[in-house]
Amino acid sequence: MNFVSTRIITDDIERLVRFYEQLGLAATWYTSEFAELSTATATLAIGSTRTMTLFGAGAAEGGHNRSVIIEFRVPDVDRYFDNLKSVVTQVVQQPTTQPWGNRSVLFRDPDGNLVNVFTPVTAQAIEKHDRAAGVQASSQ
Repeated sequence: MNFVSTRIITDDIERLVRFYEQLGLAATWYTSEFAELSTATATLAIGSTRTMTLFGAGAAEGGHNRSVIIEFRVPDVDRYFDNLKSVVTQVVQQPTTQPWGNRSVLFRDPDGNLVNVFTPVTAQAIEKHDRAAGVQASSQ
C-alpha cells in the first residue's frame, strides 16, 4: 500500500486553496470543486463540501477537524515563518525546537486545520527525514 494524499473538505475551496498557494504550493484545479497541491513526496487535495454528495452526504464537514496535523518540511523554518507572517493569522506555537529534533512552527489554516512547518535540526532528525525522502547521505 502507498500513502498518496490527504484531502481537506471545505465550505470555501477558493479561500483555502489560495491560502496553501501563499504557503508556496502550486494548485492544479481539476474542477471548480476539487484541486490538488503536490510536492515531491505528497499531495494535499482540497475538495468542496459539495463533492461529498459523491461519497455520502455529511460524511465530512468543512471546518470541523481538530485531530490531524498537516506537515511540511522546509529548509529553514525561521526564515520561512518570517515570510508568512502576513498570511498566517492564527499562530499556535512560534518556532520551537522539539525534543525529537525538529524545529517547527504551528498555525491554523483558514478552516482551523493545524499546520506544522518544520526543519530537522539534529543529526538524528536530519538522517531520519532524508532517509524517508530517499536522500542519499554524502560520504566524506
